[in-house]
Formats: sequence, C-alpha cells, structure tokens
Amino acid sequence: MGHSGHWLEGWQRGWAVIRRIHYDPVLLFFLTLIAAIGLIAGYSASDQSVLWVEKSAFRFALAFLLMLAVAQIPQRFFFAIAPWLFVAVVLMLVAVDLVGDIGKGARRWLDLGFIRFQPAEILKLGMPMMLAWFLSHRPLPPRWFDVLIALILVGIPTVLIVMQPDLGTAILVMMAGLFVLFFAGLSWWYVLGFVLAVSAAAPLMWFFVMHDYQKERVLTLFNPMADPLGAGYHTIQSMIAIGSGGVWGKGWLQGTQSHLNFLPEGTTDFILAVYAEEFGLMGLLLLFGLYLAVIWRGLYIAAYAESVAGRLLAAAISMTFLVYVFVNAGMVIGVLPVVGVPLPLMSYGGTALVTIMIALGMLMSIQTQRSFLGHER
Repeated sequence: MGHSGHWLEGWQRGWAVIRRIHYDPVLLFFLTLIAAIGLIAGYSASDQSVLWVEKSAFRFALAFLLMLAVAQIPQRFFFAIAPWLFVAVVLMLVAVDLVGDIGKGARRWLDLGFIRFQPAEILKLGMPMMLAWFLSHRPLPPRWFDVLIALILVGIPTVLIVMQPDLGTAILVMMAGLFVLFFAGLSWWYVLGFVLAVSAAAPLMWFFVMHDYQKERVLTLFNPMADPLGAGYHTIQSMIAIGSGGVWGKGWLQGTQSHLNFLPEGTTDFILAVYAEEFGLMGLLLLFGLYLAVIWRGLYIAAYAESVAGRLLAAAISMTFLVYVFVNAGMVIGVLPVVGVPLPLMSYGGTALVTIMIALGMLMSIQTQRSFLGHER
C-alpha cells in the first residue's frame, strides 16, 4: 500500500508538471501523426536509409521541442517585437539585394560571418505578426487608408523577395499578410479589386518581372510534354507515380518511380508523389484529412482567441499552413508551376520546418496563454 501511495503521488506530481506546460494536445496529436507518416514515406523515398530516418527523426524532435518552447512565450511578446522585427528583416532584404550571397543562380542569402541564412524565411512569421499588430490598433473592419498602409507593408518586402528571385517564398509572405487583412473584416469589394488588379498586372509581370526559368515553369504547366526530359520531367514523373498508385497504392516500399530513380527530389518537394504511389488515393485522403484537422484546429484557436491581434495571427498562420499544402500538392499533380514549396512535416529540410514549427508554437501560445493585447472580443 505504501508503494502504491508513493507511485500515485509521483504520478500526480508528474501530471501537475505536464499541465503547467503550455501546449495544445489536439494540435500536437495531429502533427505527430503527420510527422510519423513523413518518416514512413521518407524511409521508402531514401532507398530505405536508416541514417536518413535517424537524421529526420532528430530534426523532428528538435522542431517539436522548439514549437513547445515558443508555446511557453506569452503572445503579447510576439506583438511587442513585431514592428522591430519587420523593419529589421526588410533592411536585411535590402542588404541581400545589394551584397547577398548567390546560390543556385539566386541572391537569397545573407552571410554574417558566423551564420548564413535567408531573411525572407523570417518574414513568413514577421509579416502576419506585423499586420496583426498594426490592425489590432485600428478600428475594424479596416478603413481604406488602413488597407492602403497594410498593402504597402505587404508589397515592399514581397517585391524585394521577388527581385532575389524567390517566387515561392514571395507568394507565401504575401498571402500571410493578405490573410490577416481578410480576417480583419476586409470588404469583398477590396478583395474583388485586388483580384482584378493582379489580373491586369499579370502581363506586365510576364514581360518585365519574371525570369526566363520562371516563364519556362509556367509554360511547362500547360504542356509538360513539350520538354519531357527537361523542364517537364519533374511534373511528368510525378503524375505517373501518383496515377500508378491507384486507389490502394502499390504498397509500402513497392513504388517503382522513386526506387528506380525516375522521380527526382523524392524526399523533399516531391515526397507526396512517392507517398501517393505506395499508399494510393486512400492514403492521400488520410494525409489530407490530418492536414485539414490541423487547419481546423488553428481556425478554432483563432475563433476563441481573446485578443484581436491573437485572433488575426492565429487565422493567418492556419491559412498559410493551408497554402503550403495546397501549393505543394498542386505542383506535384501538375496544376501549379514548380516553385519549391515544401510539404509541411513531410518534405526533408531544415529552414522551412523551423519556420512552420515556430508558427505552430505561436498557435499553441495563443490557445493556452491568455493575453489582453489590443481590442477584446
């Protein structure tokens, strides 16, 4: 009886410690399942490399710890640093365009001697933080002047990122800011005007902004068979892999496109094609169901956030997560150009994973820690 009492007391103390940790168990559950599927698919895509799985599992473990660490930070801190972070990153983007390091034909990196990084990645977080902070101090729905200032805040860094060039990151940064505007109660007339403006600017972007390789990607989207061994190779092999998987898939480790080295980038941007070939339509439905569960949980957190800034940031993070999934899936199945956007918690890579997990940590902070910044609901 004494041993039972000590065990029960120890269990209660342990549970009390866990309860003091700020985390969202629902969100954590779905993210863990997606990461597990990523390891299973990556093991096959890496030719059954145990070393790859160990490295990926280690990255996931660090990323989850980082997410939980961010969740312990009060959300008011994110908005306190938002304007300073935004200004600092914009200045770093200017520095990148002037003296940045060139890699793979693009000037995207800033080398500070002790670290080399892409400032544009920080704006995937800094942009929604800045817009949420800005709009939370204004009457909502936003007035036309506030909308104009918000669009300027979105436009300046987006243009700087496009100049690098990095179209995929520019799209994610721009959408993160626009989602904040939309959830702030933006009138549908503004949305319609924005769509018309983008449509009107498309020809100008084609002739004066887009680089030759970007134009080639767009043309390949409409006719990948025009260059089946060059620009269209990734798309063609990806569609073959997905189509050959059928409803139930070929079975784990039985995919031919990746194992015979037809499918490039199998562990990174095109891991979804590897997964679809082996697990089929039913596997895709399971995976997309988990992604939708994460997005649903994020929007639920946004709906019940106690501050305007928290609500806007949580909604923007959730919808940006959706953009990651939508763009990656779109380019893998051949309905969107290949722009190098990873699939969250599936594609192998460090920078994007860190960015995504910090954002999800912010979601957990908004859910589990009450902040009374800005206007209350």
